[in-house]
Amino acid sequence: MTELIIVVEDDAHLGALILNYLQSAGFSTVWVRSGEEALSELERHPVRLVVLDIGLPGMDGFELCRRIDGRVPVIMVTARDEVQDRIGGLELGADDYVPKPFSPGELVARVKAVLRRAGPEGPDPKTSTLGPVTVAHDKREVRVGDQPVELTQREFDLLEHLLLNAGRVVTREQLLSEVWGFEAIGETRTVEVHVAQLRKKLGSPELIQTVRGIGYKAVA
Repeated sequence: MTELIIVVEDDAHLGALILNYLQSAGFSTVWVRSGEEALSELERHPVRLVVLDIGLPGMDGFELCRRIDGRVPVIMVTARDEVQDRIGGLELGADDYVPKPFSPGELVARVKAVLRRAGPEGPDPKTSTLGPVTVAHDKREVRVGDQPVELTQREFDLLEHLLLNAGRVVTREQLLSEVWGFEAIGETRTVEVHVAQLRKKLGSPELIQTVRGIGYKAVA
């Protein structure tokens, strides 16, 4: 039976976002909105990792982490950024702590890192493909067929983000927020320039489609 990642998040937008990113990265993922639902899933299924919000209705994330009691790795995701909250979560058994706001891509990277430390079981999302393009995420290497392609750090992050959302439209504003950082919002021209450079280096412009007036979509 496939092992699950459980996302425990009561915010509908954020829960769906995290779910989509983890599934796009190759993980079997279920999203629940309360600690009670999470405990039920832990009893019903083999679980690989829990992504846990602290500010839950009813049973909060600290109590849920205490009840999990180290059975599976836990990454806490929360708007609380006080040192004492981080220490409290880690002392209860959390393996990592991600304060909001955060990049979903960063969260996926932290999930992979925690799973590598936990052991070799579960999916292997180290490599993604898009047509002739192969991306080795852990090595940050890109190949087109048998040929290596040199990308800048920003070009690689942009390609990786599009791959995580393969088949879905990503707006220019989302790319600015997730790849460049919130401070870059409003400068959509930089996205267009980097997409053009990325298409040229990959040699397959059709892999990154422009959705007029909205953004871009990676398609095989």
